[in-house]
Amino acid sequence: MNISCIDLVDQLKHAGKLWYLVNPYETTFELPHKVPDYQQQVWFPFFVLIILEQIILMSKKKRFRLNDQMTSLSHWLLQESGRILFRGGEYYAYIVIYERYRRWNLPWDSTWTWCITAVGVDFCYYWVHRSNHEIHFLWAHHQVHHSSEEFNLAVGLRQSVLQHWCNFILYLPLALFIPPSHFIAHNQFNLIYQLWIHTTVIDDLGPLELIFNTPKHHRVHHGCNLYCLDKNYGGVLIIWDKLFGTFMEEKEKSEIIYGLVVSPQSFNPLYLQTFYTIQLIKKSLRMPSFTDKLAVFWKGPSWFPGSPRLGLDEYKINVTSRIKFDTRISAWQNLYIIVHFCLVFYHHLQLYDELQELKTTSPGSIFLSNLFALTTIGLLLDKSSYAGIIEFIRCFIYLCLSIIHNSTDVYTHYLYIISCCIWILYFSCKAKSYLTNIQK
Repeated sequence: MNISCIDLVDQLKHAGKLWYLVNPYETTFELPHKVPDYQQQVWFPFFVLIILEQIILMSKKKRFRLNDQMTSLSHWLLQESGRILFRGGEYYAYIVIYERYRRWNLPWDSTWTWCITAVGVDFCYYWVHRSNHEIHFLWAHHQVHHSSEEFNLAVGLRQSVLQHWCNFILYLPLALFIPPSHFIAHNQFNLIYQLWIHTTVIDDLGPLELIFNTPKHHRVHHGCNLYCLDKNYGGVLIIWDKLFGTFMEEKEKSEIIYGLVVSPQSFNPLYLQTFYTIQLIKKSLRMPSFTDKLAVFWKGPSWFPGSPRLGLDEYKINVTSRIKFDTRISAWQNLYIIVHFCLVFYHHLQLYDELQELKTTSPGSIFLSNLFALTTIGLLLDKSSYAGIIEFIRCFIYLCLSIIHNSTDVYTHYLYIISCCIWILYFSCKAKSYLTNIQK
């Protein structure tokens, strides 16, 4: 992927999409395949915002946490890889329903159709988001987004790999009257807008707070304080919460505690993507009757036999303070992690380039390789006792496969050789230290 300075400046022109500032005439298309990948267009300006946010936070004496930031970006790479590989396959059902069963023919080139779609998609998103919190098997995926104990722009990138596939069915009623090209565009705009509201840097936005979802409203949604639970589901507009009774103002004298009610205490993206599903299955197996076993999946996460579908507040955990899970690793390991994460990101960029010749390296292989790398990075950040040996095995396997298939450049090849040597030296030092302690 050849990126010039001119390209980067051009990318900043897409920043307006982060706030839904788009021209209807320039974002209206007749056919679905004509709709650009707007999500890819906003990544560069959004990463610029992430850097600016961290500069502001550090100026306020807030410590930069590499572990949490790296975990959020790891989730983004996994989710974005899935989005690229499936190439909009989740829109197939929408297109079929529109072509066969639509009830109204809204003109594709009408500004009114554009506006109706914007409101319709946001209305459906409210119910999508609400169902993700109120239906346990959907929450098992959505909890990934709430797993960080921080609240910053990078948290907006934390998403489940399967999240979009779990949500698409609630948008299908729109296919009865809204053209697919409009839906695909506004579905992207709606999700893009929600990236910037994950921040503590922006406080009150005055009259805009009455209509739009803002950082102030969304901070409440991400809190695990009892008063914050299951509130403020809106995407772009906050009016749906006010209409359906799920709106909650931020309490000025009450510090919001971010994250899940029960913290998973891990920076391993693979574990965070899957651990709650395992907990869901375990809870179902513990239920005495078959009916209750099934009810665990479709009722709320706090439900138990004999209680309302969403559980009772008096039995929910009220988090009022928390010591954040925050491991400290050596400087060389931090540098090692940054280098290998950049390498993962470099490989990820190859998935965007439709013109490249992947030779013997398939997109699926790139995804699996990145998944393995991001998992071991998570283990290193967790200070797992198995992290070092697993990372050595990963680097060794990568070297062997790259030699067999001749599928890597010389710089990457030598980087992995150096990495293997680093871990061999590390194990040697650990063994020497262990033997010295035994002799004493």
